[in-house]
Amino acid sequence: MAASWADKDDHTLLQLLQEGSSFAFAELVKRHHVRFYRVAYRFLSSQQEAEDVVQEAFLKLWERPDIWQAGHHAKFTTWFYRIVVNMCYDRLKKKAPLPIADELAIEDDGQLQDEQLREAQEQAWLEAAIAELPERQRTALNLCFYEEVSNKEAAEIMGVNLKALQSLIMRAKTTLKERMDAIYTKDNRSWKRTETHHSNAS
Repeated sequence: MAASWADKDDHTLLQLLQEGSSFAFAELVKRHHVRFYRVAYRFLSSQQEAEDVVQEAFLKLWERPDIWQAGHHAKFTTWFYRIVVNMCYDRLKKKAPLPIADELAIEDDGQLQDEQLREAQEQAWLEAAIAELPERQRTALNLCFYEEVSNKEAAEIMGVNLKALQSLIMRAKTTLKERMDAIYTKDNRSWKRTETHHSNAS
């Protein structure tokens, strides 16, 4: 029986869900939970909040399966991405914005080598810079680069045309480059001082 549910496509499962099938719903959750969790986490940076959003979104589908109308929607994943992203937006609007510090401290516990520590610091800066992008730019970047959604599907999820999506991605990349260049310029000076200190201490 399990194999037969796994063999059904999303459209068929949704039709069965609308007929009251809990097995169809369980298969949809099993099949897609991870991908929707990933995109929620990219927005919220919290495992618990990301999990909550995905659970709430699936609960809405379970309680009102009629909100999916095959004739009016794109494929299920595109439609459900839009629901999850909008729910993430709602959560973010309720939070006070957190300013990005020029430097994000990462303590060296003595086990990380300098190069590993620097890579970790750079990744932390990048994540913080992405989090501060305008909502639509961040969405385009997250979908196309982190979730590897095609540009066409990302445009459908966001409700924009392909040209507008490409423009959002370009602006996001330009903004990130400017912010990262500024951070690197400032950090290179402090990093060199740190290296000199370690060298003298040796």
